[in-house]
Amino acid sequence: MVTKKRILFIANEISPYLELTEFAETVNKLAIKANETSFEVRCIMPRFGVINERRHRLHEVVRLSGINVSIGNDDYPLQIKVASLPNARLQVYFLDNEDLFKRKFVFNDEQEKWYDDNGLRTAFYCKGALETVKKFGWPPDIIHCSGWMTGLIPMYLKTVYKKEPVFSHSKIVYTIGQNTFKEKLGSDFLKMININPLIKPKDIEVFKESNNTAMFRGGATYADAVTFGTDKPDKKLAEEFAKTRGKQVLHYNAESDLSDYLHLYTELSK
Repeated sequence: MVTKKRILFIANEISPYLELTEFAETVNKLAIKANETSFEVRCIMPRFGVINERRHRLHEVVRLSGINVSIGNDDYPLQIKVASLPNARLQVYFLDNEDLFKRKFVFNDEQEKWYDDNGLRTAFYCKGALETVKKFGWPPDIIHCSGWMTGLIPMYLKTVYKKEPVFSHSKIVYTIGQNTFKEKLGSDFLKMININPLIKPKDIEVFKESNNTAMFRGGATYADAVTFGTDKPDKKLAEEFAKTRGKQVLHYNAESDLSDYLHLYTELSK
């Protein structure tokens, strides 16, 4: 019996739970299509307060409870919930924390003011996602990250988590999307994301601007393959990663039936 290759989607947003950009629907379709072909699929996203738990039938995964995510000098309890993606036999895991994600808005409050702790929320989510995968012991062959909030994950996988057995064969795909915010992630962002002595200053230099473009650039820099999830990416990023030595690049194609992604996953997981 041939063992299926495993794909883990880590995203800011996945339809129908949260749809901030068009790529939320693409992640949904990709996960379903991959799962229906020759891959085993799981998904991870934040459990933002706007996600209706009753409607989407989320429930806590007790066996995965008890994880504390350390950021700086503080520990943040990680609660993990799960739901089945509608019309598909695959699971979506939602990462939650009472202080960071319970609020009824996503990145801006009711006055459209940028949350001051979005940098902390990002670091928590990226580290929490990788700790969750370690906890359920499911080694992914492909980790496809999409959304600016996942931009730290490729760097963490190539530094702090490089020797973790669960990630030893993982290849990383990172999708550059459209810029959706102009704010900064905080003056202490670089200090906050330096979660381990294994991370050197040069490793996080790419994130120094602490903005939307920097998160996309950082994710793409450390990924094994780069895709474009919009026809309106940052122009400098588009030029920078249009052709990148040592990386496969998949350009945006509005007419794609997503088979080009499946081909990319297959090539990377050989």
